[in-house]
Amino acid sequence: MLGWLASLVGLLGLDLGQLSWLALAAALVGRTVLQTGLFIVGHDAMHGVLLTRGGKWNDRIGALALACYAALPYGPCRRNHRSHHQAPASAEDPDFHADPHAGVWGWYGRFMAGYLTPWQMTRLLGGWVLLALLASAFSPTGWINVLLFCTLPLLLSSLQLFLVGTYLPHRGQRLPLCRARPESLNLPSWLSLLACFHFGYHREHHERPDLAWFELPAEHRRRPPSWSDDLAAA
Repeated sequence: MLGWLASLVGLLGLDLGQLSWLALAAALVGRTVLQTGLFIVGHDAMHGVLLTRGGKWNDRIGALALACYAALPYGPCRRNHRSHHQAPASAEDPDFHADPHAGVWGWYGRFMAGYLTPWQMTRLLGGWVLLALLASAFSPTGWINVLLFCTLPLLLSSLQLFLVGTYLPHRGQRLPLCRARPESLNLPSWLSLLACFHFGYHREHHERPDLAWFELPAEHRRRPPSWSDDLAAA
């Protein structure tokens, strides 16, 4: 979270005209990674594994992370996520799209609609406007800085989380396959980290939601090779 804040402060005041395209691309990628990291912090907090003995501090830090991520309210997000774990791939799962004809974008739209509310969007847009006004006091490209280092990283992060953490692991649970469990992406640990902080080890996460994100690779390696392919039909 400190890296996210430091990069935000440092980048919003820059004059983009003085940066190369390579530097801009690197900054965008870095901000997207840090943005996704914010959600992972909030996600671990929702499972109570961010600070296992932190009590209220676990929830407070999680709430702060989700607020910084996209002005998301912690309580409703936690309720939605618990429903996802308690009844995955069912009508009670807010992240699931049962329609086998719905493509990636249709599922993504439904996924986003489950978390975006008018009040949340008002707070998010208001925050961006405030940041743009502040950035404009230090940089002639302040508004563009906000779009490039706040808005676009959030959009890319939401796509990353959806594809790696929802669509790819759970698509096999729709018709016609109707698999009983989510799948894990068979990636080496270093690539899994880059893909989405090991969110792709999704079956491990559903089996062991008490594990923090950095503990999932060890759980993935512990499973026999055939385990990830053992997807019995429902």
